[in-house]
Amino acid sequence: MKKFYLLGLGIVLFVSCNQQEKRYTEQSPEIDTYKKVIAAYENKDWQELANYYADSAKIMNNVTEENGQSLAELIAENKADAVLFKDWDYVDDDSEYEMTVSDKGNTWVNFWGIWKGTLKANNKTYTIPAHISAQFVDGKIVKEFGYWDNSEIVPDIQALLEAEQNTTEEIAVKE
Repeated sequence: MKKFYLLGLGIVLFVSCNQQEKRYTEQSPEIDTYKKVIAAYENKDWQELANYYADSAKIMNNVTEENGQSLAELIAENKADAVLFKDWDYVDDDSEYEMTVSDKGNTWVNFWGIWKGTLKANNKTYTIPAHISAQFVDGKIVKEFGYWDNSEIVPDIQALLEAEQNTTEEIAVKE
């Protein structure tokens, strides 16, 4: 009987030692929140987008942390970009989300997607892979790192802005 109790105690200890906290998932409240962030961005609903960020959030899109921007700066930049584009969207079938908990206990949602946008001035559609990682604390985004390659769009926007400036200068000369 004593051996039976020791065996039972051994099994309980073994099972309890092997139960680990879930550190990776594809379903979580944070993922659901980040899906709402993406939807708000796609719909250009900046007020809704702001609801998911902490007031002190720092956003690093294609920059290092010391060059990050505030939520207000992100929204202003997105508004300015929205004027240039007829439409933009992340392709739903090509979007992936995962949540991880780091060794330090930090909760991150990682997003991989394909962004598509059509520039108003030339009616050209751009397709750009993107990766974004957002750190959550108490259900709000406190840090966000975004990475994508703007090299296809930037020269086209620069050319369009230069053409617009030349047209403005020509009009001023004629007046």
